[in-house]
Amino acid sequence: MAHQDTRNLERKNVADTAQFGDIFVVSLPSRTDRRDGMTLQAALSNLHINFIDGILGQNVPDSAIPTSKEHARMADPSIGSWRGHMNAIQEIVKRNLSSALIMEDDADWDIRIKDQLQDFATAAHALTQPLAGRATYADPTYPEPMDDIVPELDFHQLPRVESPTNSPYGDHWDLLWLGHCGMNFPSKNRGGDLPKGRVVWKDSTVPQRHYLWNLWSPDELKEQYPDHTRVVHHAQEPVCSLVYAVTQKSAREILYHLALKDFNAGYDILLRWFCEGREGRNGHRSGCLTTQPSLFQHHRPTGPRSHESDISPHGDGSEWRTEPHTNVLRWSVRMNAEELMNGGTNFKDQWPDL
Repeated sequence: MAHQDTRNLERKNVADTAQFGDIFVVSLPSRTDRRDGMTLQAALSNLHINFIDGILGQNVPDSAIPTSKEHARMADPSIGSWRGHMNAIQEIVKRNLSSALIMEDDADWDIRIKDQLQDFATAAHALTQPLAGRATYADPTYPEPMDDIVPELDFHQLPRVESPTNSPYGDHWDLLWLGHCGMNFPSKNRGGDLPKGRVVWKDSTVPQRHYLWNLWSPDELKEQYPDHTRVVHHAQEPVCSLVYAVTQKSAREILYHLALKDFNAGYDILLRWFCEGREGRNGHRSGCLTTQPSLFQHHRPTGPRSHESDISPHGDGSEWRTEPHTNVLRWSVRMNAEELMNGGTNFKDQWPDL
């Protein structure tokens, strides 16, 4: 790997919190199945997690929900999701953590997640840290965006930048959107004037394009890049708040803009508006970085599809998933749990090259 000077997140020293102050998992106490799964996954990955109790929306009174005359009460599942995440954010602020990773309780990740986070950190440095000894950046569209260029930086030929002092992931990020259902590359046409820089590389943990999945259509990653490509960039139109990291500063801002202002959209949409500085959720654009494809994905276990989400419908109870899987992840921890427990290394690749 190139330019080790900027990579102070050493693989051998990646702690059991993945170099965040803590890792929180938002989970309904009643979903013991998911807590069992997350506890095992974390142990197999040498990650230490703490559960934040999720909330049933019907148990949140109207008086506790900031609202306006413009709309009716949001659906209970959306209210519960929002409140559970707000409780995690509240804990970060209360404990004055410098940073934290927040997960939902059906997240899965690759066995190589710590290596993936190491590479993500390197890419984040290139996009947001000043060039070494200078006051300029490798991405000419950062921090002031420009519309006429889309800079692409080769991961293996990144310039030397100032080493971060506040976080292994850099000094200038507000949110790292590491687990999502869909993401777009920044474009002014989509709202929010965002930096356009991208760090691009061939990554063997990424499956071939025909296996990739994105709620947005067209899928720009599939259309613009060859097989096994990973791209790190500023977040545009993210969907799903599956896994993300925040700083103490951004946690306080989120608590203000998303907990104390009109609750008029799903939590992931509110978080998107916060990142893009839209809809009154922030007076400025936030430093939100992401990766395509997502590093974390929803695990789909065997059983009734209606059990797969406590927020949105996933079947009427008659639909049954006969085979478990996790989209996009090649060496899924959940799908390789027995091999890991047995100390083996013959891992199942869910999405092998054809």
